[in-house]
Amino acid sequence: MISREKEFAQLIKDNQGLIIKVSRLYTNSLEDEEDLFQEIVLQLWRSYDSFKGNSKISTWMYRVALNTAITLFRKKSKSLPTNELDINHRDFIEDEDDKQQQVSLLYTVIKTLPNVERAIVTMYLDDLPYKDIAENLGITEVNARVKMNRLKKTLKEQMEKYA
Repeated sequence: MISREKEFAQLIKDNQGLIIKVSRLYTNSLEDEEDLFQEIVLQLWRSYDSFKGNSKISTWMYRVALNTAITLFRKKSKSLPTNELDINHRDFIEDEDDKQQQVSLLYTVIKTLPNVERAIVTMYLDDLPYKDIAENLGITEVNARVKMNRLKKTLKEQMEKYA
């Protein structure tokens, strides 16, 4: 029989991309990203026994990860005066290929979005169905679709502005 710890460790290993993505989008440095990753894993472990299986494991993990990230973001933003990022095309490494440069710019633009919108885009990019996105955020599926359509337009405009 697999121990609870080994089961959890495998769950984290299988879904580490989800945690990394949330960590990356709610932090501005590698050190903060690593700290947030660890905090998310800790919160997942603390709530692991309470997971009832009423939703997909990835949906539950997103909910915990996003709540952890947003909670820590709020605590930090009380002590920091701004949430704005200065986006400058020259900030990107020159030897990156065009596709990687676009991905980097996309992440930078996503980081400028408010928390809920950032969460919607993150889940959308991970191909979560609108039903799961809505469930995670406590909104209707129609509202999730409308918000994502508006966000696509906003992201496109911002990408064109800074590209």
